[in-house]
Amino acid sequence: YPWLTHPKKEQPLHDGRKRIDIVYSNAASSGFFHSLHAIKKVPCPFIMVECKNYSADPSNPELDQLAGRFSPNRGRFGLLVSRTCDDRDLFRKRCRDTVLDDRGWIVMLTDDDIRQLLDLRADGKEQEMSALLENEYKRLVF
Repeated sequence: YPWLTHPKKEQPLHDGRKRIDIVYSNAASSGFFHSLHAIKKVPCPFIMVECKNYSADPSNPELDQLAGRFSPNRGRFGLLVSRTCDDRDLFRKRCRDTVLDDRGWIVMLTDDDIRQLLDLRADGKEQEMSALLENEYKRLVF
């Protein structure tokens, strides 16, 4: 908040045959999520979040699961949240492959990233929050 609002846990899709762990409405009028749609033209009326509580690094099936939730009406941007990621460069390459295949944009956040974002939010440092997310996004396109 205030960028992401109205969280819905376990949002059902396709008459309940699928679900998204968390869906937020994108209400951003500034910052990363605003520039994502206003400047970068990434469709993102909703931000989809998949949470993985794994001891191993997420891999292609987890990435494909989230990419499979994207649609023209829901949007094409999501966050994959994982406890840790030992080989983050490899996972970023997988996320980049998803972009290059025109299947959407996925940014991974680990527990450490979430803690850092929460600390920045508590200190009112929204520009720094945007910068952290922007840096992860840039890795998908460069």
